[in-house]
Amino acid sequence: MIPVGILGATGMVGQQFIACLTNHPWFTVDWLGASERSQGKAFRDAAAWRLASPLPDRIAKKVVEQAAPGNAPKLVFSGLDSSVAGEIEAAFAAAGHIVVSNSRNYRMEQTVPLLIPEVNADHLELLRCQSVATGWKGAVVTNPNCSTVVLAMALAPLRQFGLKTGLVTTLQAISGAGYPGVPSWDILGNIIPFIGGEEDKVESEPRKILGTLKGDRIDYHPVKLSATTTRVPVQNGHSMSVSVGLEQRPTPEAIIDAWNSFRGRPQELELPTAPPQPIVYRAEQNRPQPILDVNSDNGMTVTVGRLRTCALFDYKFVALGHNTIRGAAGAAVLNAELMHKHGIL
Repeated sequence: MIPVGILGATGMVGQQFIACLTNHPWFTVDWLGASERSQGKAFRDAAAWRLASPLPDRIAKKVVEQAAPGNAPKLVFSGLDSSVAGEIEAAFAAAGHIVVSNSRNYRMEQTVPLLIPEVNADHLELLRCQSVATGWKGAVVTNPNCSTVVLAMALAPLRQFGLKTGLVTTLQAISGAGYPGVPSWDILGNIIPFIGGEEDKVESEPRKILGTLKGDRIDYHPVKLSATTTRVPVQNGHSMSVSVGLEQRPTPEAIIDAWNSFRGRPQELELPTAPPQPIVYRAEQNRPQPILDVNSDNGMTVTVGRLRTCALFDYKFVALGHNTIRGAAGAAVLNAELMHKHGIL
């Protein structure tokens, strides 16, 4: 078993890390780090457990330590808020730790992989030049924004058809805002048409993820994306309505087959957290729905539906993924599994 640590362990993403790593066949949670107000307390006293799955007694008793390198194991998962993640993650990487981060701070850095293992596993090669560029003894690997994961996975199989443009409107769950998240009087029976900083991430991150590795850098994919991001009264699951322009004119059947047949390195390697079919197309007119589809394959599957022709672009469809699992903690765990198989850990 490989010991791992969790930075920001008391937060919503940190708790989801604990849930995803409970009974993991390779990794065992050995260290918890959080803010000064939690330091020195047993986890059960430092955090109110917010997930439906039970808090493991072993974790409940574990004392939370300061979010600083020293006692932490080599592999550390970060669920830190971006306001503090940059400095803390850099300190861990400089001290020789491998940081698998859910935070945005280093995603767009040239030598930092922005990883979806099914889509761009080869981008791990950037780690060869990361230490030269940064001086770190360790490394940082990031997973994308929670909406970006869903969008990039849905777009990846369409690259073969000459993906040119995309227009996306997201319908993002309140769990994406952390806890306590959005005030109830703001979200109940309402839609909030703005999420700070989100649209820039959705427009820029997929171009890096879908891009091509060229030596020590990524040539971004040329697709042009325009995003509107909204918050809706859904507990878990980011949905999105997507229109795409393509250079070729594939049939709807060819697109659906591209989604359903899409596989990547995690499926080839049979990684523990990898869903056997990462993208599933639902033919029903009223799918995907968060309440019915968000937990498919333990929350790691992206569900797509409602493919039809578009009067302005070429095709349009709806996509859905679990924002705190596939879009956060589960994505980071899958990244670490891939790194382990590649001998990086």
